Amino acid sequence: MQAQPHILVVDDDREIRTLLGRYLDGQGFRVSVAADRRECEQRLGSGQFDLIVLDVMLPDGSGLDICRSLRDRKPHIPVILLTALKEDVDRIIGLELGADDYLGKPFNPRELSARIRAVLRRSAPDEAAPPKVRVYHFAGYRLEPDTRKVMDADGSLIDLTGAEFDLLQVFLDRPGRLLSRDQLLDLTQGREREPLDRSVDVLMSRLRRKFAEAGEENLFKTVRNGGYQLTARVETAETGA
Repeated sequence: MQAQPHILVVDDDREIRTLLGRYLDGQGFRVSVAADRRECEQRLGSGQFDLIVLDVMLPDGSGLDICRSLRDRKPHIPVILLTALKEDVDRIIGLELGADDYLGKPFNPRELSARIRAVLRRSAPDEAAPPKVRVYHFAGYRLEPDTRKVMDADGSLIDLTGAEFDLLQVFLDRPGRLLSRDQLLDLTQGREREPLDRSVDVLMSRLRRKFAEAGEENLFKTVRNGGYQLTARVETAETGA
């Protein structure tokens, strides 16, 4: 992570943009702001960003459309969605499109700052890798935590978002264990599950779909009223850095 991560805040509410710009700047972030989709695209075309805070409702388009476009053009930039508390459908769709986290309005800027730091920690490569690097082997796949890559037996990459990668590694660190939704949310995002929070279910659905497309359809087992379980055998190995 850079010494001063560059955050792009996209929201049509001038008061929110001003508040977040000042607050996040005081928290050690470099902040740029955009009022709509047009200005967001201009910012993305002229600067480099470490994370985007993106409002779902914009005057000239949907933040969900921006999120979908970013997954194709700039898949490694994490996105935190801002949604109204009752817009549960938008939150779910946003996660399906590759958003890394979401926060309902109104929100405390302090909580947003904590979410930003958590997402940046999860998405940043390990710059101080030890002499030996741990890798995981499971069901013919290889996961490398230091490069945050997952490859099949032929060396082809499985394209995972940061949130999907983190969820998969949680299972690999606990092979065979049944993990509840609350446990998974705490282990991946460090927060408690809100009522009707379906973020874990959405991420699990995305993981299953991507591995099914790669030829592995039964990697996870769903236990009713229990949670999820990795079915594959996991082996770990250390390689030279």
